[in-house]
Amino acid sequence: MTRVVLALTRRSLRGSLRRPQFLAPLVIFPMLFLAVNVGGLTETTSLEGFPAVRGFLDFQLAGALTQSLLISGVTTGIASALEIEGGFFDRLVASPIPRVAIVLGRLVATGLLAGVQVLFFLGLGLLFGAEIVGGVPGVLVVLAIGVLAGIGFGAIGQAIALRARNASTVQGIFPLVLVVLFVSSAFFPRALLSAPADSIARFNPLSYLADGLRDPIISTVSLAPVLEGFAAAAGIAAVAMALSVLALRGRLREA
Repeated sequence: MTRVVLALTRRSLRGSLRRPQFLAPLVIFPMLFLAVNVGGLTETTSLEGFPAVRGFLDFQLAGALTQSLLISGVTTGIASALEIEGGFFDRLVASPIPRVAIVLGRLVATGLLAGVQVLFFLGLGLLFGAEIVGGVPGVLVVLAIGVLAGIGFGAIGQAIALRARNASTVQGIFPLVLVVLFVSSAFFPRALLSAPADSIARFNPLSYLADGLRDPIISTVSLAPVLEGFAAAAGIAAVAMALSVLALRGRLREA
């Protein structure tokens, strides 16, 4: 099965590289939000209750990362739906390969891409004056959480694609993704959010994911937020992969 997964991973990566419309949103939208937020909200770091940071860019990097990883999940779903529409999925089903490899191949590619996204935004932050206080261990922590979360978001996109079977439906979840992201603490501290956003953010797993990504950037690696970030990423990945496998089984029964 390993050879099949690796072959499908290579195919997914090549497909992404050949389609700029899949890669461009991963960096363009988060970069625009990052530039606007840093340019307009820099002075908020002086508010009482705001975490101690060198600058607002340091705080916002985790939000940009979370947004990029979420968009990557949407594009993964779109790519999977296009394969279903184009008939490649049916050819895979007809071939003598383990069915779970169809899911794993795409998710491994999404995880590798998530690692590149993490490194890109950390490098971008450093280029414009941010500092990763956690140093190399902090970078590794952010990378690990980011890859795990990227796989989870990709699995959600793939599960939706397997049920919806068309790219336009998957693309339609993009506004919902932004809504869920904006009612988290990804872009602003939870303690400074107004009701009911603060209550929603408290139960939003993206809040804990963003906080886990942020902690190694703005401080030395702290156990609680990092563990919460890992738990949120692992929970999203586990549930999403289970849903993706169930969606695959349902699709195979209907085939």
